[in-house]
Amino acid sequence: MSGTDGVPLKRTALYDAHIGCGAKMVPFAGYEMPVQFPDGVMKEHLHTRAAAGLFDVSHMGQLYLHGTGAAAALEKLVPGEIQALAPGRMRYTQFTTETGGILDDLMVTKGDDKLFVVVNAACKAGDIELLRAGLPADIDIELLDDRALIALQGPSAAAVLSRFVSGVDTQPFMSSAAAEFNGVSCIVSRCGYTGEDGFEISVAADAAESIAEMLLAEAEVGPIGLGARDSLRLEAGLCLYGHDIDETTTPIEADLQWSIGKRRRTEGGFPGDAVICEQLASGAPRKRVGVKPEGRAPAREGTRITDMEGNAIGTVTSGGFGPTVQGPVSMGYLAQEHAAVGTPVLLEVRNKALPATVSGLPFTTQNYYRG
Repeated sequence: MSGTDGVPLKRTALYDAHIGCGAKMVPFAGYEMPVQFPDGVMKEHLHTRAAAGLFDVSHMGQLYLHGTGAAAALEKLVPGEIQALAPGRMRYTQFTTETGGILDDLMVTKGDDKLFVVVNAACKAGDIELLRAGLPADIDIELLDDRALIALQGPSAAAVLSRFVSGVDTQPFMSSAAAEFNGVSCIVSRCGYTGEDGFEISVAADAAESIAEMLLAEAEVGPIGLGARDSLRLEAGLCLYGHDIDETTTPIEADLQWSIGKRRRTEGGFPGDAVICEQLASGAPRKRVGVKPEGRAPAREGTRITDMEGNAIGTVTSGGFGPTVQGPVSMGYLAQEHAAVGTPVLLEVRNKALPATVSGLPFTTQNYYRG
């Protein structure tokens, strides 16, 4: 299979396992990835909310940053507070531009002597070049191309994983630790992209299929494709890079100000700090919000949002059917004066103006482990 540019697509270490499970494979971020399995997107989504879903996220970029000054050096590229992280703790942050836009979002874990970084698949090459250009020579970048990344998400995830990895049931949310999965060395992080409790397991690629098979053999676990992954994160109000955030959106407009620590707000020292700090102080001109259409018709990405008089006030960036809420849900950007929860708006869908309401995010309760 080739991508739209004719370049042959890569395969993850779980490709054969996906085929064995009957996956429908599609091009995604340069890889052949499963969009759904025989149960279909709706059942996969609801199964994850009710029990546990297994996701292949091996297309994501994994790397280590080595060097005693790695945290301080990375802070020159991101607004997140990395130096204050305790060993084993994780932080969500963004690579920003000089105008405050977002080049990518990423997860950073602080180790005893290095940082563990996970970036988006579609931005992987650009992010690596950004790091090579922006970090000092004494910070070594180690690409972990020989590792797979498996996500186990859902209310049963901790119970299932604890059968193979000791101590994970009490591991704090947004933390990471070296572990052994039936004797195989791995990194287990308690985080995810569904709004549910869950874990991501970084493991050598040649061990990934056996680990996936052991997890899938557990009664609570089912294979989940990209389709359900997208509807799960949409209900949870989580951004997808290239859709809800990009170089034209700032972290403040995207309602991600919670990811910028107090010291960084005061000191700055990251690309776009003047714009971002000004928006923190005075507000941004627009805001990412939830939008709930009335009826059953979903409003997809690119749908124009208008006020009740038909004046354009924003655009939908993600939209679809939310199986948990049993109705259509969308996210998008609205001018600040129209962004209050409860504001009635219109959505231009197939040349019709459909009524909708500005909603708070997330659309479903986030069930992260809080100890």
